[in-house]
Amino acid sequence: MSVADVFKNSFLEGFSAMNLTFSSMIICVAITCLFSTYVFMMYRIVTRKTFYDKNMDISLAVIPVIVCSIVLALQASLVVSLGMVGALSIVRFRTAIKNPLDLVFLFWSVSVGIICGAGIPNLALLLSIVVTLGIGLANICPVAKAPVLLLVNADSAAAKDEILSVVKRNAYSYTVKSHAVEMAKLSMVIEIRIHKDNHLLEEMAALSHIVKCSLIQHDGEVSF
Repeated sequence: MSVADVFKNSFLEGFSAMNLTFSSMIICVAITCLFSTYVFMMYRIVTRKTFYDKNMDISLAVIPVIVCSIVLALQASLVVSLGMVGALSIVRFRTAIKNPLDLVFLFWSVSVGIICGAGIPNLALLLSIVVTLGIGLANICPVAKAPVLLLVNADSAAAKDEILSVVKRNAYSYTVKSHAVEMAKLSMVIEIRIHKDNHLLEEMAALSHIVKCSLIQHDGEVSF
């Protein structure tokens, strides 16, 4: 037997089919389904205050089962492994992830599938606990309050000084984002930081030239 034959036999033995019974595969997939359900519920809970994407949530629940099945197939046969690598290498995903937190859940979902497929459910449990604690602690950490937008419409361009005077008395910081005058009518958008908005709106509405004023909160970036 030549050296090439010895190397070939040892290589194939290293990738020979593992002792995967049908019952063990059912147990592995069942455990993965439990983790998938947990990821599904966590995504729904975390995104309850923001935009909830049901399709994304369903995908997060299905991905671990698919990945687990792929990992089991890779362990079962070398031929299937090579074919799977070739098939997955031509897949291209072009869906943009709008929310960065979705990436966390996506990697969590894929990791759970890989770990469960490798037969290490304890590591998947540890990963889920750590990720849950990390997300929970990050959500309760206090952050700076986001500024609000004040939209003011007046029937006279001369009302600008009065508007800014009221803003200065009620806000500890402000920035004029937009200032437009059309047919002697004034329209302003002011980004302000205030503790209470009731007095501001009351004083603004008491001005003689004010036609409409409103405050808009947003969940955008917070500057410190």
